[in-house]
Amino acid sequence: MDTLSQAVTRRIRHWVLQGKFKPGERLEEIPLTKLLNVSRTPVRAALATLGNEGLLEHQPKRGYTVRVYSYDEILGAYEVRSVLEGLACRKAAQNGLSESTLRQLRAYLKAADVILACGELRPEDLAPYQEINVGIHECIIEAAGNSWVKRFATQAQTTPFASDRIMLWDDYEIIYRSHGDHHRIVDALEARDAPRAEDLMREHVYYAGILLTQNYKRLTETMEGG
Repeated sequence: MDTLSQAVTRRIRHWVLQGKFKPGERLEEIPLTKLLNVSRTPVRAALATLGNEGLLEHQPKRGYTVRVYSYDEILGAYEVRSVLEGLACRKAAQNGLSESTLRQLRAYLKAADVILACGELRPEDLAPYQEINVGIHECIIEAAGNSWVKRFATQAQTTPFASDRIMLWDDYEIIYRSHGDHHRIVDALEARDAPRAEDLMREHVYYAGILLTQNYKRLTETMEGG
């Protein structure tokens, strides 16, 4: 179970990544405590954590501001992640999935099918779908059976704006396509088609990077225009 500090960190991270706080905006403890209805202690811990992650930037006498990234930095992070997770897919396919791993992946796919079956993106479904998305990617990385692939792929996922915990939950067709990718990737893994599994995952992750980079560009342009 998450601690209060972890819950506050997750909420502020989500707000930053979804554009509630714009790049370069200052985040102050007192307004955040009122917004979250918590004390200053978990907010202070959350800001420090997000600063260590690189999502926020600490400046003397100014406190924390939302870090400003270049579009090339964001897309570059996704390029690295796409290669690493593509490699993980290739290794997992070559190894062959265990029955338990395949069963878990199929369970994730079925759960997401149910969420998307309503034909719309409901706010209450975002967190469950994010958990499914994370589970699918982590399951495949684990199935690669290579500690170095796992180490570097996990590190790439924790890079701000390159995490599989981030998604644009405002376009059903995009999410539906992304989930279709998951189905095709798992099918390729089950068939032990290593080249196809690798190509599908690389395209899947890279395309997500393009979308998020475009969204970040809109956020910064809105900030500059405002």
